[in-house]
Amino acid sequence: MTIVGLNNQRVRQYNKKALMTLIWQEKVVSKSQLARQTDLSIPAVSNILDELVEEGHLAHSQQALSKRGLSSGSYQIPLTGPLTLCLNVTPTTIESQLADQQLSPLGEYAKTHVDAPHPEALLAAMLRICHQYAKTYSGHTFRLAIAIHGQVDPVTGVSQTMPQAPWKAPVEIKYLLEEKLKWPVLVDNDCVMLALAEKWQNPSRQQDFCVINVDYGIGSSFVINQQIYRGSLYGSGQIGHTIIDPDGMACTCGRYGCLETVASLTALKKQARVWFKSQPGMGDQDIDNLTTAHLLTLWRQHDPMVEQWVENGATTIGLSLYNFLNILNINQIWFYGRCCEFGERWLAAITRQISTNPFDPADPTRVNATRVAFGELSRAQQIMGIGYLYVEKALENF
Repeated sequence: MTIVGLNNQRVRQYNKKALMTLIWQEKVVSKSQLARQTDLSIPAVSNILDELVEEGHLAHSQQALSKRGLSSGSYQIPLTGPLTLCLNVTPTTIESQLADQQLSPLGEYAKTHVDAPHPEALLAAMLRICHQYAKTYSGHTFRLAIAIHGQVDPVTGVSQTMPQAPWKAPVEIKYLLEEKLKWPVLVDNDCVMLALAEKWQNPSRQQDFCVINVDYGIGSSFVINQQIYRGSLYGSGQIGHTIIDPDGMACTCGRYGCLETVASLTALKKQARVWFKSQPGMGDQDIDNLTTAHLLTLWRQHDPMVEQWVENGATTIGLSLYNFLNILNINQIWFYGRCCEFGERWLAAITRQISTNPFDPADPTRVNATRVAFGELSRAQQIMGIGYLYVEKALENF
């Protein structure tokens, strides 16, 4: 095995990457701010910034960020290059947010309902949206970043499984869209989108954290030492398919008793439909088409059965997370998804199971104390998270 040391060139490349990472996070930053955050000297930072500007990675402005003392202006990502169209895609909806060259929002977040009984229909809907943006922002070049529910191979851009879809075969999304659009395309999982959004847009995030998406199913993504952990088969984060009851309900994955069969929005609606159909006087209700809004209304009205199902599901999520916490020792968890609308009572049922972690500091004010909270990023910020695939790809070159 060859051990590679850190010579001066490697140290310089490392420092360039560190500065670029901070500028992508802060958008606009001064030389003194970069020096403080990296513990590099002002002359060292100056030399690296000059090099980055000369290479076209940064733009320098005379605009001062502080009125105190002398100012050398500020640095930012250049406002030249392609716009990034970020999509979150399911067989029924496509969410979109356009971002400028600094990955700041450009225009409004949009949600389009689609009917896609087969992959060709979904691809056609995606192409329509892309062409609309290209027409609205004519004269610009584009690149496309796509988040998809289910297992995705981010290298080939293949959607391997999409649980909500009526089809089962893999779909070569990257290849097919690049062929039609002639745009660069990157594809990854929708929970990776949320993790990237937190990593790049939430200043309070730690080096290690986890996002949990509790919605149609239950997915997660882990960031360890500031890096997305995908696993060798790109299946990391399948917390929804951890078995909590071997004799439980059948899951779409083919096994029994997965967490999704108890705690997902799909499972809660199924329990409600089965129960209401068994009750007298409910025959005139459209139970088969029970909506999320109806379920939430019953929860807020303290319907005893709905409360039981929701709290049991939340407790089960908490127990599963307890095991993950002990194995990975990740102590910052952000929740997203429509189940978050169940609110603080739902979150409290989850955190009660986690609070008994023997390795967690007893003092909640400690920096390393476990924090479990609802994600605070807007939906537009969440969707833009997938666009940071391009940032991470660019940073790999340093």
